[in-house]
Amino acid sequence: MIFCISKLFKEQLKELKVESKNPIASWDFIVNNNKEEIQKISLMSSKENISTLDRKIAPGTSGSFTISIDATLAEVDIKYHIKSIDETNSPQNLKFIFEEKEYDSFKSMEEDLTGTITSSEEDKTRTFEIKWEWKYETGTTKEEIMQNDLKDTEDMRNIRNYDFTICVSGEQINYR
Repeated sequence: MIFCISKLFKEQLKELKVESKNPIASWDFIVNNNKEEIQKISLMSSKENISTLDRKIAPGTSGSFTISIDATLAEVDIKYHIKSIDETNSPQNLKFIFEEKEYDSFKSMEEDLTGTITSSEEDKTRTFEIKWEWKYETGTTKEEIMQNDLKDTEDMRNIRNYDFTICVSGEQINYR
């Protein structure tokens, strides 16, 4: 069973509740407490520091958002995946950080956002805090810094708010 979530974030992600019944067992799969099928992540709404350009992400801004999965009511093992569906128009120097590892895109960390929740676990929840940052004046040499500043200026002019859609899917694991 696969469900995609995308909704403009205001303060936090909302929740998606997915229920499925089959002849063997039933399971609930809840993502961020909402029944909506689509969620869109907006970095503007998760921004922690204020840029001089109001209502715009810009070099020097950062933030974070959380994705929570709850399989507490599941009677079966569940394999989950968190994937980006439409990640386009990303600022070139924007980075994501998950578990102290830096990624150039949300898509590049998908492998680390996949796992299993077994029915025998006491805690059948997973919470993923994903940080992002668009550093200011990046590079190691004067030339790199100047080149990256030009990229940042161009991206800032063209990208008012960077947002993308994610898909959180869960599937029952059948052991044979």
